[in-house]
Amino acid sequence: MSRRASRPHRPAPARRTTADSPCPCGLPASYADCCGRFHAGGRTAPTCEALMRSRYAAFAVQDPAYLLRTWHPDTRPATLDLDPGTRWTGLEILGTTEGSPFHTTGTVTFRAHFTHGAAPGSLHEQSRFARHDGAWVYTTAVFAD
Repeated sequence: MSRRASRPHRPAPARRTTADSPCPCGLPASYADCCGRFHAGGRTAPTCEALMRSRYAAFAVQDPAYLLRTWHPDTRPATLDLDPGTRWTGLEILGTTEGSPFHTTGTVTFRAHFTHGAAPGSLHEQSRFARHDGAWVYTTAVFAD
């Protein structure tokens, strides 16, 4: 047996997201120009799809404070612990209903891809969003699998 074959498998370390990195949400912009501007505070997502993308990116960059800040107070948990072993690898928006600047509610159906350790996986969900104090917030998952 070669020395290489006897080493345990270790996944490659996750790359740190910087301001100039591609945005984890998948849009063709830098993190700073896309979701990072919402994470930094002072700006709110103009649509529920933009909020969904920014929340996905917050999972990818391990920003639980942003996730809690953009969660409706009626359904928000007191704390949120993110698993550092989960690496979010891609987001597909499958559909939206309402959720524009002219609406007060909306939904986003998506598939979020991840790896946990070396095992790939995905989360398929339809999330519900509402306006609270003028800003879009996540309320609940309509379904998830």
